[in-house]
Amino acid sequence: MKPQPLLPSRAPKKASLEKEVIYPILDEALFCTISYVQDGLPFSIPTSFVRYEDKLYIHGSVGSHFIRSLETGIPVCITIMLVDALVVARSAFSHSVNYKSVIVFAEAEKIESPQLKWDSLQWLTEKIVPGSWNYLRPMTESEVRKTTVLAFSLDQASAKSRTGMPNNEEEDLPLDIWSGIIPLQHKRLTPIADDLSQHIPLPEHLR
Repeated sequence: MKPQPLLPSRAPKKASLEKEVIYPILDEALFCTISYVQDGLPFSIPTSFVRYEDKLYIHGSVGSHFIRSLETGIPVCITIMLVDALVVARSAFSHSVNYKSVIVFAEAEKIESPQLKWDSLQWLTEKIVPGSWNYLRPMTESEVRKTTVLAFSLDQASAKSRTGMPNNEEEDLPLDIWSGIIPLQHKRLTPIADDLSQHIPLPEHLR
């Protein structure tokens, strides 16, 4: 039996092991950070990813040192964080952040199945730019061979989040100091064409 992920020792009430909490965070986030130790040195690499069912998929060049290290099956820690608001209290000590985060402990599984490899590249492409897979020039067999796809089990994943207004200290409540939240947004803006695409109408999936 695989060990279950530990809930954080600080504010464990904000944490969850439920898939219904973890998976939506993974589906919203575009990027994760993968951390590992090799030859006694720490590494932490940001990369794009996609979740499909109970696994997380990443890709990279077959020659990438990062990918070649992970495909050996060394333990990794994968982190994802989405920030919703800055929490401004009446004291700097009580400032905080409204966020959603996921931590995954896993080892990489190299995808050897040609069909699963192709599917995972489609899942990732559709997540980053929805509706683009069938619009783009199809990937060639050579491009697929030059790409490694790794999968990570989500069996050992946990989520943590914070919502709401500041938790001001009792002695700070009477102070005439503003407190509240500063909402943050991360959204897609109007696409900007490169020089070669100035005469090409913006495709519907990018509108």
